[in-house]
Amino acid sequence: MNIGEVDYLVVGGGSAGSVLAARLSEDPGTRVGLLEAGGSGDSQLVKVPMGVVGMLPTKINNYALETVPQAGLNGRRGYQPRGKGLGGSSAINAMVYVRGHRSDYDHWAALGNSGWSYDDLLPYFLRSEDNASLRNEHHGQGGPLHVTDLRTGNPFQKIYLEAGRQAGFKLNADFNGAEQEGVGFYQVTQQNGERWSAARGYLHPHMGRRANLQVGTGVQVKRILFEGRRAIGVMCSQGGQEHTIKARKEILLSAGAFHTPQLLMVSGVGPAEHLRQRGIQVVQALPGVGQNLQDHPDFIFGYAARSTDLMGISVGGSLRMTREILRYLRKREGMLTSNFAECGGFLKTDPALAAPDLQLHFVISLVEDHARKLHLAHGYSCHFCLLRPKSRGQVTLASADMRDPPLIDPAFLADERDLEDMVKGFKTTRRLMDAPALASQRHKDLFTADVKTDDDIRAVLRQRVDTVYHPVGSCKMGADDMAVVDPQLRVRGMQGLRVIDASVMPTLIGGNTNAPTIAIAEKAVDMIRAAA
Repeated sequence: MNIGEVDYLVVGGGSAGSVLAARLSEDPGTRVGLLEAGGSGDSQLVKVPMGVVGMLPTKINNYALETVPQAGLNGRRGYQPRGKGLGGSSAINAMVYVRGHRSDYDHWAALGNSGWSYDDLLPYFLRSEDNASLRNEHHGQGGPLHVTDLRTGNPFQKIYLEAGRQAGFKLNADFNGAEQEGVGFYQVTQQNGERWSAARGYLHPHMGRRANLQVGTGVQVKRILFEGRRAIGVMCSQGGQEHTIKARKEILLSAGAFHTPQLLMVSGVGPAEHLRQRGIQVVQALPGVGQNLQDHPDFIFGYAARSTDLMGISVGGSLRMTREILRYLRKREGMLTSNFAECGGFLKTDPALAAPDLQLHFVISLVEDHARKLHLAHGYSCHFCLLRPKSRGQVTLASADMRDPPLIDPAFLADERDLEDMVKGFKTTRRLMDAPALASQRHKDLFTADVKTDDDIRAVLRQRVDTVYHPVGSCKMGADDMAVVDPQLRVRGMQGLRVIDASVMPTLIGGNTNAPTIAIAEKAVDMIRAAA
């Protein structure tokens, strides 16, 4: 590995890390190093949108983590995919471009995080975005992150929209515009029918071209090195060889909601008693490290249907897919450009709510248990997730070794109020699924045909709820005793060390978390430059 002493050392090459390394290295006088445990993130499996199968339970560009048994889910272990490679989870996700609700960020500011209101963050959303079709005050052009409409032309998009109209829901052409509520089509992070990960937008164009930017892949960071309370470097390994890499100014942790708190803890920063139990010398006692974990609990309706416009396993489907592969190679359009979750919505279970409390992902495939259970049928699915759950979980250490996965406990449905809110969400989403436009397409309800009463709903929720892949909050920013970083994202009590990724979110936002993570990193760059 050819990374010498640098000014800024970024640990983790995901959505936030790609932004940080690219932006900070814009100054040719600033030396930047980036360390990523995975690969380059530029394979065809990443670029072809249907490569979203990287989210499935495999190790392809994926840590494929699991939770500890969840008491609220009948003791089941949940699945937690996390991207491994440059681009991180933006290289394996469903590419949905959603920012969340204005009130989410205003709430962050109200908690004492000055500078983190929606109006404060909007310029960074705009700076990052290059929207191909929406041109107004809510969207940006010319940024590194391409955002566009889907190119599948799937007729089920219009069927879904008609069902929404029949069910009495608003139609919304832009979930990131003036109003979030309603049902509609998702925009995606793609260009010309190909996935546009954070690495592809920010990092790949400059690798090997900027002499002051050094990127190491296949690098396992083992711990942070300190002199007193100042972070000065990291110890890491690559290909069986150990290395020490120093940072003159700052170390920027962007390893995500699971691995960032893990790295802090194995390095001696975290809950003192927990660290001692693992044989780790305490450098800085911070009780909030790994606490406050939040994720969107998610339930999936699934229906069998006979249309080959839907993904599925059949002779007709195989013939259709052969044609679609040729179509993609010729025109970069059609089924292979699908993100699967082509449509969605933000709905209120109570009209009196100030913001939607549900998000839908309508999938043109029959999905069960993260596709670990396959069906010999074509079909469609609809996720609904609770946007602001009250349950709080934690990330703790299984050992003092970064190679051992941390213990992940999102505590799904631990707060009974979440279960009752999910019951309301189930009923709201079922209204849409039972609207004539969609009901006429299905020939079998696979999971909920016998669900009639509220007790039936509670039972099937505990049986089937899991993540929709949005963990945040495990190194939250704030001013209270459980805050890990201050509003400048500096680790409390330490020098030369910041956390910049989804783990700093004090509360979940009402939507997908990739675009907000990129905006957080864009804002952090300005903070770092101002402090230099």
